Amino acid sequence: MNRSGISACLLAVVAVASAGGVQAKELTTMNEVRDALNACWSPLSDSKNSSVTLRFSFKRDGNLKGPPCASAINVQGDDKTRKAFVIAAIEAVERCTPLKLAPSLAHSISGSVFTMRFHSSD
Repeated sequence: MNRSGISACLLAVVAVASAGGVQAKELTTMNEVRDALNACWSPLSDSKNSSVTLRFSFKRDGNLKGPPCASAINVQGDDKTRKAFVIAAIEAVERCTPLKLAPSLAHSISGSVFTMRFHSSD
């Protein structure tokens, strides 16, 4: 592997490591949970006027309780584009968890269904 290939691999490792489910402080509100998940979302560059709503639940430890599920899909483009957009949103949630939940929030949301809409950047 040449030097530029190694550099690209190292950058990818740093990007993945920094996008993991590690927050500096405990999340105490649902707005903070939403902000943390949004920080992990990178819409596909070729998607316009698109969105997907995901349903998911958290365990008290901040891990997902099962995989996220798309409940509403509005993606412009062909089936391949649609699938890629939905997968990107699901991977963003999975990459961002476990969340560091404050005990009071963890107790109140554990097992509850949470929905979140992921939009294209336009």
